[in-house]
Amino acid sequence: MTVRRHKRIRSSAVVMGSVAVAVVAAAATAVVVFGGTHDEPGRHDDRPPATTEVTRMTLTETETVDGTLGYGDPSTVTARTGGTITWLPAEGGTVARGKPLYRADEHPVVLLYGGLPLYRKLVPGVSGDDVRQFEQNLAAVGYKGFAVDRDYNADTEAAVKRWQSDLGLTGTGQVDVGWVAYAPGAVRITELKAHVGDAATGPVLTYTGTTRTVAVALDVGKQQLVRVGVDATVTLPGGKTVAGKVTDVGTVAHAKPTTGTGNSNGSTIDVTVSIADQAALGTLDRAPVQVDFVADQHKDVLTVPVGALLALAEGGYGLQVVDGATTRIVPVRVGLFAGGRVEVSGEGIVVGTVVGVPK
Repeated sequence: MTVRRHKRIRSSAVVMGSVAVAVVAAAATAVVVFGGTHDEPGRHDDRPPATTEVTRMTLTETETVDGTLGYGDPSTVTARTGGTITWLPAEGGTVARGKPLYRADEHPVVLLYGGLPLYRKLVPGVSGDDVRQFEQNLAAVGYKGFAVDRDYNADTEAAVKRWQSDLGLTGTGQVDVGWVAYAPGAVRITELKAHVGDAATGPVLTYTGTTRTVAVALDVGKQQLVRVGVDATVTLPGGKTVAGKVTDVGTVAHAKPTTGTGNSNGSTIDVTVSIADQAALGTLDRAPVQVDFVADQHKDVLTVPVGALLALAEGGYGLQVVDGATTRIVPVRVGLFAGGRVEVSGEGIVVGTVVGVPK
């Protein structure tokens, strides 16, 4: 009987998540030989030092990138009312819709939700998207008796008078520029730019959203990993992991800082990962984190430990199949490498097939 020698790839030489060619190349410098007719006089046992079974499972390859946990970039509220600042919120506090962001001459500048700034005075007879946005907010804080549409009419004016009266103001029925500030949602005060007693002109405060997210500057070359809705795993300082989901993928590339030699380090796009379980983040306001995105996934495939692969002399890869006291080499096709295992397929390779592995 002719015994064919095969080189076995050591699993310790494999880097999880590498493509198959890279894994095999990295391991080619560290091989051992199974079987033989002269290693020990009188011994002709081709059985491997250890065995394992072929299993069926889902292989997932992940890509780990750096991210920053925080409340996002701050925005600035600028006073446009004139007068004197008479009240400011506390740094770190939150403000919700319908509540004052600050007061000027004891008149509240009220926070409402929306993306369109109040760029003109709202009075009966005006029409537009700014009217609809304002009326949506007025209805959201509990006022009725008007239709939410693009028209500021007498019904809207009457509701505004009631709203102003409840705020302790003279009910003019008109909304002046500067007395309403719009933000996407509730805000968290990050820094006060002015003090009580200052003139109500210029920057007053900065704010962020109230929900912590993870910001990732992702290499442009890896943008295929992400799209809105993709799941992610965030690893916090200390090793705790929390589930996340991609909620925004930027479309503008930013140049990385240049190196000391003046060479560019490439470009990145901005990716935002949301965290549904805010309590799982503990008290961290800002922290460096790691984010794992799924780079590839093969479901319901046959797998073996990477160390079970043989590099065949004639090319390709095989497995040493163990059947009782006998063994045979079965060529196999390899697929995804992930988590120290590799996807395999070949003649007679099924769940439960016993194959050789190093000790």
